[in-house]
Amino acid sequence: MEILELEDIQGYIIRGYSHMMYSRYVFLQVHDAAKAKQWISSIAEDLTTAEYIDDKTKLLDTSLNIAFTAKGLSALGMVDENVKTFSAEFREGMVTEHRKRILGDDGNSAPEHWRWGGDHNAPVHISLMVFGKDKETCMQHYEKLKKQYEGHGLAEVFFIDGQTLPFNKEHFGFRDGISQPIIKGSGRFGPQDDIINTGEFIIGYKNEYNVYPDAPLISDEQGDMNLLAADAGGSGKKDLGRNGSYLVMRQMEQDVNAFWNFMNDKTKNEDGSINELESTRLASKMVGRWPSGAPITKFPDKDPELMSDDNDFGYAKHDKDGLKCPYGSHLRRCNPRDNFEDNRIKESLHLTKKHRIMRRARLYGDPYEGSPTNTKPNGEVGLLFNCFNADISRQFELVQFTWGNSSKVKELYNDPDPIIGVRENPVDAQEQNFTIQSCPVNKTVKGLQRFITIRGGAYFFFPSITTVRYICTI
Repeated sequence: MEILELEDIQGYIIRGYSHMMYSRYVFLQVHDAAKAKQWISSIAEDLTTAEYIDDKTKLLDTSLNIAFTAKGLSALGMVDENVKTFSAEFREGMVTEHRKRILGDDGNSAPEHWRWGGDHNAPVHISLMVFGKDKETCMQHYEKLKKQYEGHGLAEVFFIDGQTLPFNKEHFGFRDGISQPIIKGSGRFGPQDDIINTGEFIIGYKNEYNVYPDAPLISDEQGDMNLLAADAGGSGKKDLGRNGSYLVMRQMEQDVNAFWNFMNDKTKNEDGSINELESTRLASKMVGRWPSGAPITKFPDKDPELMSDDNDFGYAKHDKDGLKCPYGSHLRRCNPRDNFEDNRIKESLHLTKKHRIMRRARLYGDPYEGSPTNTKPNGEVGLLFNCFNADISRQFELVQFTWGNSSKVKELYNDPDPIIGVRENPVDAQEQNFTIQSCPVNKTVKGLQRFITIRGGAYFFFPSITTVRYICTI
């Protein structure tokens, strides 16, 4: 088994810092490359690594990580020949016509309406991720950093404050972050089906194809080359990517009112009053878990209500016909587990493992209390979706486009993912549905709405500590 160089890996990819309840994601623009690199070099030793991340005796009050866009690497002085060795998706960014189509970023979610990351917005070169055990601690750490970087050629163009709610619930009211892959060799334990080869998430290690993922390499010598290791793939070139990853960030506004109004309307009593039980049941069918986090597959009739992290189940094993968890549910579509199309269990698991992503989402906006079926949130709320993958196209983009946006899955023909899915052709007026498998006939919920609006996004390179230091020498 390959040994992870945890001291060189930024910690956020291994753990989500769940004990740090508050965070600020700061997006920076480079105005003076020399000064910016001087400052980044000064904080390199303060970046949180994965070395002691599982040692509860060494829990930190704050954490700090950093990532760069392709434009950011160029702004800091990386020559084009070296930038070109990064993946095409990363270099092109999230707002090309092709990418807008496959991600479904149209209408109100189109990049021209974004608050950051769009072509009309100030360029984002760097993402600085600041975490604290509470809001006060996080803000103190942020203010200290801000005083430093503002005097070193960096300007703040946008920020998003993220938080973790009690019981890890997201704004629609469902326990989140349960169905996560486990990086092989990371020290985490869980169901064997969730253990994924390191190279699916971290460059420089073998992936589920048993090969090293494509890595950005030094093509044109610049900077202190002695800092970098040789390419694990055997090219003989210096490796920029080792112990790093690609980070996808998307700001997703959640329309909580529309979500629960839709559920209430589709399940209302004959007198027009809210049927809270059936409204919650429909929402849970769409999500694939009950609000407590309990999987519909194992608890098809009602929510056991005790907060649940149960992730040890399979669809082929427990629900092949979708009579418990519908084929079109968000959970089942984004991670088919052992029931990938019509493949056998072992083959399905192997195929699914090649398309997993490591999610690191945080909520933004003020939380609200009470029953989610009849309580409105306090202002705009949403999710700052973050995920790590070694291959943006084969992992994140495939999950969003092929599994999420596709209206055809299993026996379904007009059913995109009810939570994140959007139809490929926005001018197509065909109604979208959510189908619940049942006997003797299926139940179709018609007129599915879009409950999420994209407000910003970008692709980042999340480098190793070594590569951060190298970037400061170019």
